[in-house]
Amino acid sequence: MQLETLQVFCDLVESGSFSAAASQNFITQSAVSQQVRALETRFDQPLIERTRGHVRPTEAGQLLYEASKDITGRYRELSERMQSIGNVVSGSVRLATVHSVGLYELSEPLKRFVKAYPQVNVHLEYGRSSRVFDDVLSGRIDIGIVAYPTRRPQLATIPFREDRLVLICAPDHAFARRRSVRLQELDGQEFVGYERDLPTRRATDRVLRGKNVAIRYAMELDNIETIKRVVEVGVGLALVPEPCVKQEVKNGTLCAIQISDERLLRPLAIVHRQGRRFAPAVECFVAELKSEVDPQLSSRTKKRRRATAKEQPTITP
Repeated sequence: MQLETLQVFCDLVESGSFSAAASQNFITQSAVSQQVRALETRFDQPLIERTRGHVRPTEAGQLLYEASKDITGRYRELSERMQSIGNVVSGSVRLATVHSVGLYELSEPLKRFVKAYPQVNVHLEYGRSSRVFDDVLSGRIDIGIVAYPTRRPQLATIPFREDRLVLICAPDHAFARRRSVRLQELDGQEFVGYERDLPTRRATDRVLRGKNVAIRYAMELDNIETIKRVVEVGVGLALVPEPCVKQEVKNGTLCAIQISDERLLRPLAIVHRQGRRFAPAVECFVAELKSEVDPQLSSRTKKRRRATAKEQPTITP
């Protein structure tokens, strides 16, 4: 039995999805099915059951999951300690974040990191902030990146960056020719917003209430892409992070307007389990993210990349 098979089984149980387990381990769904069948044959027990498209462990499967979680965790700790005394950065980085961060904040640092550390596999997945917190706590992912981080037991946060929120509208809206508006001018306007349990929505609602501004939500949606498309067709206004609309503003399909009397910022943070020691690959990735906002860290990160590049093994024909 291979440790990789036990890790795949753990990921299947935790995600409840063959496709998610396959993605996390860089294999096909068919390979996940084959490995589960091999485990069931070895133990002569059914290990999973499918209900309404969701996977959950049987009693035997839960027993195997708990033991496998301990085994794979110990092996991961050993691997991280061995890497720390080696010269080549390898292994994996398991990262989770929300769509508006992953799509618009991480593309450049990810490109640089993958180029600098070609022997590291990066797994990126998207989910709501609450799911990111849960996955960090469970150890299913190494780090998460969330907006408006809140204090939680057993979680530590590292400040990442702050995004300015801007008002967006369709090109034919009355505000389209404006460079800025005051919050009071939004009173009574129709809005397209995030769903009310999402951090950005809660934060903007709190600011508007504090200024006695009452807006009408025409639609409440769970992701930035859908919000942008709805605003483009003229349904209403929206308050969104500025990096998320740069391309649409450039293309002329949306207009972005500054709020003149309030500096609306969305703080982002890296979250990880308290006391967890980062593997070298994860440590390098966090350093890459932090170098985005700290010039001194940026120069040190570049030196580390150059040193690592010299130590990467060369392959000759």
